[in-house]
Amino acid sequence: MPVVDVHVHIYPEKISERATQSIGRFYNIEMDAQDGTVTRLYEMIEGSPITHCVVCSVAVKPATVSSINDFIAQEVADHNNLMGFMAMHQDFDDPAAEIERAQKMGLCGIKLHPDTQAVNMDDPRLMKVYDIARACHLPLIIHCGDYRYDYSHPRRLKRILHEFPGLVVDAAHFGGWSIQDWALEFLEDEDCFLDMSSSMRFLGPRRTRELVYAYGTDRILFGSDFPMWKPVDEYEQFSSLGFSDSELEDMCWHNAERFLGRTIS
Repeated sequence: MPVVDVHVHIYPEKISERATQSIGRFYNIEMDAQDGTVTRLYEMIEGSPITHCVVCSVAVKPATVSSINDFIAQEVADHNNLMGFMAMHQDFDDPAAEIERAQKMGLCGIKLHPDTQAVNMDDPRLMKVYDIARACHLPLIIHCGDYRYDYSHPRRLKRILHEFPGLVVDAAHFGGWSIQDWALEFLEDEDCFLDMSSSMRFLGPRRTRELVYAYGTDRILFGSDFPMWKPVDEYEQFSSLGFSDSELEDMCWHNAERFLGRTIS
C-alpha cells in the first residue's frame, strides 16, 4: 500500500543546516537529521514503505512567504511523490493573491505554526486566511499545542472549526504537542484530522494507542515531522503498535487521501 507522511519540513540547501539547528534549539531537542534538504529526506526514506510526503516550511517573517512557496513548488515539480503546502504569515500584505499564485504553482494546502510565528491561532489576521482556505478548498496543517505558549492551544482550534464549518484541518501532534490531554478535551468530538507526528517518543506506545482509538482511526494521519525525526523510524514504531492492516491502511493512506482531496496510488 502507499504510505503517506503528511508532516515533512524541507529547506533549501544553503540554509538547511541552520534551519534544522534552529528548530532543535526551539524545542530543546537533538534532531535526528543533520539537515532538512530533500536529498537528505530521500536518503532516509529510500527502500522504506514510505512512498509519498507532504512537504512544507514555516514563514517566521512575512518577507519570506513568497520565496518559501517558490522553493516548495519547485521541489514538488521536480519530485512526483511530493505534495507541497504553502507558507503563509499573519502579516503578509495580500494573502488571497499569494494563495492563488501558490495554487497555480501546484501547492495544495497551507501550513501554519502559531508558536514560531508568535500569533494566536484564532487571531483575526489568520481568520481571514481560514476563510480563503475554505473557499479555495485548501486543507491546512496547523501546529497545535505547546506547554510553554498559548498561541496554539487546542481551544483556539475548536473556535476556528466552529466558525468555519467545512474547513479541512490537520491538528498536528495529536492536536496538542506536549499537551495532548488538553487536546483530547477540546477536539475529541470535532471535525478535524490529527497527525501523530512528534508524539510517540513522549507518549509511549500505550498512550499513543489510547489516543488513536479515542479520536478514531478514521481521523489519524501518519506523520514524521522530519527532520526532527527519521521518517522510517517513526513509521516502524507506529506500525508496530498492534493496529490491524485495515486501520494502518486508513491512517497511512486513505485518511491522507481524504485530507488532501485526491487519490494516491
